[in-house]
Amino acid sequence: MSTSNIKPLEGKVILVTGGTGSMGKTFVRRALSGRHGNPKKVIVMSRDEGKQHYMRQDYLNNKNSTDEVIYKNFQRALEFQIGDVRRFEDVCGALHGVDIVVNAAALKQVPVCEYYPEQAVLTNCIGVANIVRALRDFKFPVETVVGVSTDKACKPVNVMGMTKAIQERIFISGNVYVPQTRFVCVRYGNVLASRGSVVPLFHDQIKNGGPVTITVPNMTRFLLSLEQAVDTVLAAIEHGRRGELFVPRVPSANIMNIAKALIGDRDIELKITGIRPGEKLHEILLSDEEVPRSFRHGEYYVMQPMLPELCSPDQFKASDLIAEYSSRDYVLNEKDTYKLLEDFNMLVPMDESQEKIELVG
Repeated sequence: MSTSNIKPLEGKVILVTGGTGSMGKTFVRRALSGRHGNPKKVIVMSRDEGKQHYMRQDYLNNKNSTDEVIYKNFQRALEFQIGDVRRFEDVCGALHGVDIVVNAAALKQVPVCEYYPEQAVLTNCIGVANIVRALRDFKFPVETVVGVSTDKACKPVNVMGMTKAIQERIFISGNVYVPQTRFVCVRYGNVLASRGSVVPLFHDQIKNGGPVTITVPNMTRFLLSLEQAVDTVLAAIEHGRRGELFVPRVPSANIMNIAKALIGDRDIELKITGIRPGEKLHEILLSDEEVPRSFRHGEYYVMQPMLPELCSPDQFKASDLIAEYSSRDYVLNEKDTYKLLEDFNMLVPMDESQEKIELVG
């Protein structure tokens, strides 16, 4: 986590697309905490009015949905907008007066994207292109755009990864076409408490008495917390130069060891189901081809853009990586996997109350 005295969010209007998702909610909570400066306003844009309603109620600390007698959405530090990044008109409407955009809107379930690839393209690619196009065509004075990507975008073999890889390129090329805005990206692995990730899945299976399903016993995944994911976004906002991509330096774990740690002493069956459509055995955060353009920056690796317009010779730094950054090479043993999950409070299933946004605004 950055220890800089710079407050990158101070006085800023921040738009979070897909802000009702796991990372979006955590980013909003952090932004409104004031730890990184007091933003003028945080705008959550998403399609789901239900998720927005419950997020707003949590923010207001209301116990019942009827507690909100007067809807003062536009008078508060946290504002909600119904909209879809797939619709150019919605994107244009949301960008008015915004300083920073964090694009967390995504279709991210690997099997779902395999069955509905055109839907993944619409959200993960067309939605991103809409942001760049709106900034280009209407000259909105947005300072920074952060694209949230995934390890699956590195040497992608599934639709989700392929669309996220294209998302990265659309945003990075945006620096050429929209010179008044700085576009940077972040790329990270499996977020421990994120909806649809492996830990909540195992928790649900354990809660229901099992079995806990393992696709392939020796499968590995990079693991980080939601807070670390937000740290990565904030690091990119504070330190990223045009076209750079930030990758957190985190450990990985064997899926079998994760399951064993979560099961503990319970009498729960482990069942091997086989690899799912589009899955990799191991994930990669930086490929062999990307390593020569990457360097270490504190707790992160930073990949420089390949476009010559965005990477002048004086910016180049020699890489201190000697091989691709793969989850197979940084695997925790069973004891350390247990300790990591314990440190992140993942051994006990998350109660819904732990996700509430308890802020003053």
